[in-house]
Amino acid sequence: MTEGTDPLPSWRPGGVPDALMAFLEAAEDISVADRVAYFDNDGTLWCERPTYVQLDFFLDALRRHVAADPSIGERDEFVALLSGDQGSIATIGLERIAVALAGLFDGLTPEEFTAEARACMAKAKHRSLGRPLRSVTYQPMLELLDELRRRDFTIGIVTGGGTEFVRAISDDLYGVPAQLVVGTLIGYEFTRDEDLIERVLLSHALQHRRTADGAKPDATQQETKSRRTQAKLSPRQNRQERPERAPSGDENTGADQDGSNLRCIPYVTQAGPCGAEHALCGQDALSELGGPAV
Repeated sequence: MTEGTDPLPSWRPGGVPDALMAFLEAAEDISVADRVAYFDNDGTLWCERPTYVQLDFFLDALRRHVAADPSIGERDEFVALLSGDQGSIATIGLERIAVALAGLFDGLTPEEFTAEARACMAKAKHRSLGRPLRSVTYQPMLELLDELRRRDFTIGIVTGGGTEFVRAISDDLYGVPAQLVVGTLIGYEFTRDEDLIERVLLSHALQHRRTADGAKPDATQQETKSRRTQAKLSPRQNRQERPERAPSGDENTGADQDGSNLRCIPYVTQAGPCGAEHALCGQDALSELGGPAV
């Protein structure tokens, strides 16, 4: 920025931009390590009216699922959403609706969910403005992010929106890396791919033989190394579960056995004030609903 250039040109003159500039100037006395700024997303960094962007993403997925299998649309939560019946939506409650919508992505890996979110953002349009959804960010806030970044601030996002959804687009829209986004978490189920494990073991055996023969390392091991354990979205959460299996006489009951499935499901949490996280709902209530919150 050259001397005399306004770093916040889209802000209306007045007390707010003056206070922001005073804060930024005062921040020069703070060590770089302590320069941290976290922002809300909906209604702060991008538009939240007439509906949340993430809701539009979920509704797009719902319509695609119903087109492929009409019986999906018979669920009470989806009937209310697709009909736009606000009374039914209020009666059912946001929590149940959120759980039902998140269940549409049950079984996807995090990478697959990210791809779905990015594909939607690349084509979807705002229902009122008719503009691409990715363009409904607030220019004044983008300018503030740029100025904070220029002054060596670490910038993150704390949102009530879904962590995975916002992480999928935060770097592209705001320059905020995924690891600096805190939001509502989705449960994951970690499973062991027996076919993949067998291929890995075979690869290791071949690699050991080649090494013993003085051959150079093979690329097969590199291809399988990062794929040994797969994480998939799961509607079950709130606790860690061990797989059910029959104990044998030569092992301790409850001990993990090589080759068994392991579900590692974290608590579902939602961003609270000042970036703190709190439990979104109780274990029994969530188990009854049968799905993750978003």
